[in-house]
Amino acid sequence: MEVLYKSTRSDSRPITASRAILQGLSDDGGLFVPLTIPALDHSLEDFASMSYQETAYQVMKLLLTDYTEEELRGCINRAYDAKFDIPEITRLHRTSDAWYLELYHGATIAFKDMALSILPHLMITAAKKNNEDKEIVILTATSGDTGKAALAGFAGVEGTKIIVFYPKDGVSSIQEKQMVTQKGDNTCVIGIRGNFDDAQNGVKKIFTDEKMKADLAAAGYQFSSANSINIGRLVPQIVYYVYSYGRLLKDQVIQAGDPVNFVVPTGNFGNILAAYYARQMGLPVGKLICASNSNKVLYDFFQTGAYDRNREFILTSSPSMDILISSNLERLIYHVAGNDAAVNAGLMKDLTQKGVYTVTDAMRKQMEIFYGGYADEAATAAQIRKIFEKDGYVLDPHTAVASAVYDTYLEETGDRTPAVIDFTASPFKFERAVMQALGRPSDLSDLDLADALSKVSGDAVPAAVEGLRTAEIRHKIVCEKDAMAEEVRKFLGL
Repeated sequence: MEVLYKSTRSDSRPITASRAILQGLSDDGGLFVPLTIPALDHSLEDFASMSYQETAYQVMKLLLTDYTEEELRGCINRAYDAKFDIPEITRLHRTSDAWYLELYHGATIAFKDMALSILPHLMITAAKKNNEDKEIVILTATSGDTGKAALAGFAGVEGTKIIVFYPKDGVSSIQEKQMVTQKGDNTCVIGIRGNFDDAQNGVKKIFTDEKMKADLAAAGYQFSSANSINIGRLVPQIVYYVYSYGRLLKDQVIQAGDPVNFVVPTGNFGNILAAYYARQMGLPVGKLICASNSNKVLYDFFQTGAYDRNREFILTSSPSMDILISSNLERLIYHVAGNDAAVNAGLMKDLTQKGVYTVTDAMRKQMEIFYGGYADEAATAAQIRKIFEKDGYVLDPHTAVASAVYDTYLEETGDRTPAVIDFTASPFKFERAVMQALGRPSDLSDLDLADALSKVSGDAVPAAVEGLRTAEIRHKIVCEKDAMAEEVRKFLGL
């Protein structure tokens, strides 16, 4: 059965998966969602014996239906290869209370590699399928990890250019170094004086600027996105939830049909939305535990039904979650509104104009699978220390937020359903915050800190950090948030 995609904000004509991936964002500013969500067509027991690559094919073929088997398997095999430092791509690590799904074994040591390793291949294949002769310009805002993973994925890819905006003072030192040292003549990295929401809003404005689109087309370019607003980012993320369930089956932790809870450190809501889609496809999911840091807009939303971005923006040790406008939540809102684009568009208009919207009780009822929790900076640091002392396992701050929220969930509910916590980034990416949390000296240079953390954790310094010792800083532009479109024009020569 063919799965087509439509906008969350209008009843415009549905399009194919490959066209939605190419376009990234709908012309009306909405996000593409599948008209139907297909069911998994293998038994749960089958997934226990599948490799990551085979699981990826069996899940993604159901949603990317206009890709042939040869095309899709080719994209998967080129993505999930020796770029990952373990052959199984991801793995589960058991601690006293939960299983941690290590999603940071890719080239940029963050979970974004799980989807951004394949997105360039999906996109180039889509361009060929749709007879597109324009050069694709990837335009992306990042809160730290998406940027580097997208740059690594698209650097040197023929027929593409990539422009990444990041908040100049809103990412970790290692995150920034990873981006500004990126090689590739088709890459451009720009810091903005503002926060992630400013960067994200600026990118959305550029996407929907008709004059910019016309000038792009005249110059032989077309925009697309590598953010999780692109359905080509979201679909590959569904895979690792199915894969982790298969691992628990294989290890006889659960039996087929048993529920599993997933705990996800959440900023832009894409990662946890992928788990929601996995459940809609038939994966036995108990609770989706949505973990926020001090920027707890999602926690407040699940508590009250009101999404309110009118609040102080707090810089934390988990910068990839420092977000007040969780773009992918719009997809969930659309679904729980009965797939009603008009209702969703009205709520998104309220968010833009008033900074707040409120969902109905009926919509809240449909979101009862979600549990919202948050951990502030003190709780995050305490959790890093606690898990290290208890299990000898070093968490990064984002994963520590999720771990702390899960502890709170256990205290409140007593729910001992097996739980998988998304381990979203290597602790070496946030070494200063980790060393401070562990009570170790942290007033060292970044790379000396990496060596010190290696001694503490017993893990080797990842290649992604080791390579920064001699990397040249290639990207030095910093602009005001209202000058983003101008910088895009400069890079593209428009």
